[in-house]
Amino acid sequence: MDEERPKHRAKRQPVIADAAALRTLALGYVARFATTRAKLEAYLKRKLKDAEHTDLMPHVPEIAASMVDLGYVDDAAFARSRSASLARRGYGPARVRMALRVAGIDKGIADERADDVDTLAAALAFARKRRLGPFAKAALSPDQERRALAAMIRAGHEYGIARTVLGMRDCDASSIED
Repeated sequence: MDEERPKHRAKRQPVIADAAALRTLALGYVARFATTRAKLEAYLKRKLKDAEHTDLMPHVPEIAASMVDLGYVDDAAFARSRSASLARRGYGPARVRMALRVAGIDKGIADERADDVDTLAAALAFARKRRLGPFAKAALSPDQERRALAAMIRAGHEYGIARTVLGMRDCDASSIED
């Protein structure tokens, strides 16, 4: 009985016959996801390539521009939301800037949003999540401290902020968080 059913259902390719169908596909995408103009364009191009309708590629920038004009796609609002989310998760300004640039946000907007990140609060959030510095259960060995410092730097925190947070004691962190 199991042999009768296919193990994997074939992916359903969208029917993209004309620019109107491409616009409908774009509307469906922006209705489901917060996105940027660059991500929308990449999505539409990928769908056209998959459906082998590359003749409709010239319509992609036009459709993306219309979604921006209608207010369905707002790069600045996306950048505000994403930067706040990343900062709450403990990522520093460098990592926020990189994530926004990867999402297709303009360099000026990405720099502005990254500069708005409260670096100490983000570093403390990262330390709390990873149980580092003042949130560690026990003192870290020199090797563990080196690894913790490297993790904080990879998360986009500056060396000085990372050293400060890792050097804090429990009472120091609680007075800053309040």
